[in-house]
Amino acid sequence: MEVNALALASGLDTVWVLLCAALVFFMEAGFAFLEAGFIRSKNSMNIVMKVFNDCTVGMLSYWVLGFGIMYGLDRAGLFGSSGFLLSGGLEHLNLRIPLYAYWIFQAAFAVAMASIVSGAVAERMKFAPYLVFTALAAGLIYPVAGHWVWGGGWLGKQGMLDFAGSAVVHAAGGWSALAAVLLLGPREGKYNPDGTVNVLPAHNMHLAFLGTFILWFGWFGFNPGSTLSGLDLNIARIAVTTNLAAAAGGMTGTLFTMLKYGKADPSMAMNGSLAGLAAITAGTAYVTPGSAVIIGGVAGVLVVLAVGFFDRVRADDPVGAIAVHGVNGTWGTLAVGLFAEKGGLFFGGGLHLLKVQALGVLAVSLWAFAATGLVFYLLKKTVGIRVTSDEEQEGLDMNEHGIPAYTGMAGGALGELGLDGPVPGVPHRSWQDSGILQHGDLLAGYRQR
Repeated sequence: MEVNALALASGLDTVWVLLCAALVFFMEAGFAFLEAGFIRSKNSMNIVMKVFNDCTVGMLSYWVLGFGIMYGLDRAGLFGSSGFLLSGGLEHLNLRIPLYAYWIFQAAFAVAMASIVSGAVAERMKFAPYLVFTALAAGLIYPVAGHWVWGGGWLGKQGMLDFAGSAVVHAAGGWSALAAVLLLGPREGKYNPDGTVNVLPAHNMHLAFLGTFILWFGWFGFNPGSTLSGLDLNIARIAVTTNLAAAAGGMTGTLFTMLKYGKADPSMAMNGSLAGLAAITAGTAYVTPGSAVIIGGVAGVLVVLAVGFFDRVRADDPVGAIAVHGVNGTWGTLAVGLFAEKGGLFFGGGLHLLKVQALGVLAVSLWAFAATGLVFYLLKKTVGIRVTSDEEQEGLDMNEHGIPAYTGMAGGALGELGLDGPVPGVPHRSWQDSGILQHGDLLAGYRQR
């Protein structure tokens, strides 16, 4: 069979996009391990179930509704109105790859946005209402933001640059998480009346590190795959800038905690790298490797500062999702206006692109925050969003699913040691004074010797 050059290029691009879609989908395993490791064992099965069902409910919702809203025929720059259930009306996309390949790549992004929120609401949110949120996040909240920037909407027409989603995925997910956390409230025992913060220890930091490595690995599909072409030689630079930003964020997160607290905090090493990845995602195709190091390095410091800030305002986020994705998705979007080789302020481009980026990330963030806040408010007033005090004390694994993550031990792997709850008499400040940064549950050395 004779194959012409166009067919060959289309075939190669299809294989590339499908491979990258698989990498992005595999990031869900990273979310699951990271979040399960950062929380207490009695809730670890519940969080894995939530991430797993981001994939089930979220995929179906994106198929039924989300993809059409995101990429359908534009209506007033606000939303799409065709392509629901992949039923047609998407010819305007002018794809060189099959529509199905494009859809599955985009669907993996949609469920990633929902999974950002899952970690922030861990250990106290009911399972069924979370599924309702996931359906709306993948079917409406994320797609509207995506249409504005990527689907022919008003921000894309303004010239906003968000190559793979620092704003659309990460800022939207992070600020959605903040709205959810504020309406849900902190976990019991997290904050004392005097404002100090109790340690609710992470139960398996090795699991969290595995999740971090998987997320870092999956980002090589997330960013280079957004070219939609394996023949685009810029994929090599995109992979390098992605990797360097992750390395820089992890390094500065480590060094900053060493300098500030006297010990290198493992949780901030992990979240530093993830913050670097969230930040570089907007500009990965537009910045130099040196700029990527700066963007990632700043992100590694910002995440440490942001974690402390959100604890001070009693926004209880067990995994640091708001700091990683909300704060650094915002920083990364703005960084394009500073570091883009074409149009960036530091490369002689003036203020225009920076203004567009600021407008864009503000609009996307406000939309995600407000829409999620409305969803959680309505769920709270109707079916309720929070488990009872007794259920929270016993753990969501047994009460929501009827099975512990670790069998054969009462209260989970740490229950017999008495370490599966707040550490009595150990407030946040004493851990800081001992030289260890304590971000909520993100503390490896929770037993002081």
